[in-house]
Amino acid sequence: MGKIVLVTGAARQLGGRFVRRIQRDPGVDRVIAVDAVAPSHQLGDAEFVAADIRQSGIARILAERAVDTVVHLDVSAKASGGGGRTTVKETNVIGTMQLLGACQKSPTVQRLVVKSSTNVYGSAPRDPAVFTETTPPKSLPSGGFAKDAVEVEGYVRGFARRRPDVAVCVLRFANILGPEPDSPLADYLALPVLPTVFGYDPRLQFVHEDDVVDVLEIAAGEPRRGTLNSGTFNIAGDGVLLLSQCSRRLGRPTVPLLLPAVTWVGSALRTIGMTDFSPEQIRLLTHGRVVSTVQMRETLGFRPEFTTAETFTEFARSLGAGLLPPDRVGRAVGRLAELPLAGGPAGTTHSTHGAR
Repeated sequence: MGKIVLVTGAARQLGGRFVRRIQRDPGVDRVIAVDAVAPSHQLGDAEFVAADIRQSGIARILAERAVDTVVHLDVSAKASGGGGRTTVKETNVIGTMQLLGACQKSPTVQRLVVKSSTNVYGSAPRDPAVFTETTPPKSLPSGGFAKDAVEVEGYVRGFARRRPDVAVCVLRFANILGPEPDSPLADYLALPVLPTVFGYDPRLQFVHEDDVVDVLEIAAGEPRRGTLNSGTFNIAGDGVLLLSQCSRRLGRPTVPLLLPAVTWVGSALRTIGMTDFSPEQIRLLTHGRVVSTVQMRETLGFRPEFTTAETFTEFARSLGAGLLPPDRVGRAVGRLAELPLAGGPAGTTHSTHGAR
């Protein structure tokens, strides 16, 4: 008999993609897609159950369907189906607590996969150049999605101690981008003009949506020969990009501001609903963050198809040309380089005869 997989966050674009993918696995017999709101996308042959994971009813769903694999994707920085920061935090933290409580009581659950974020490391001026999975943050995130992710991982570790018979895999994703992104950072990068922190050019990492779905499938199945898919893993594409490189590739000009002004602009953008320019995002855009992916490759056995730069290229293509398209800027610079020097045509020299 094949696996019975329950996926939370199925109404989100990423959750829907994973639900459709995991159905193609010959070892999966049945997929249960769960979300509090009905999805706008197709879920294939999966059974959709409208349920709020913040409520105790999730335990009944696990028991009635005899679920053996739980993939928890309903941990996000943005609310689905409306709702503000309070709704997001309740879903992330309280929802995870309820789900883990249900998994703890279930005799059939054998594997748990949790979507987390490299936000757990925070962003601080004295951070190491590269975070490994065991590197403690210099300062724990004080709020926002980053704090949610820290709390979620704490509850997952407690569950793993109480149920050592369950294989637990936590995937810490770098900033997820692609043709259909759904994150506050993607909203920020889509602004026509990018406010930046004066004097800082942070290093950023990205992971492509396709690679996210691929690695989730690896984590949800039995480990491949010579690999281990239990534990905590950083997931990111190779390489890094500076924020200045991102802005040029997007064709979006930057407006460097002093930190207090950036904070004020962030509050204004949140107020009008353009983007969730949160304090944690401001810290990321000040100090950046880079993580090691050695364990992802050597232990989990996963190699992303897209590098950080290739992921960003896909994202930039989906946005379309900005105010300063790179190709047009390049042509303009080329034409300027071909202009003659002042005072004569190109290739001519000026006589200095008679000069004193």
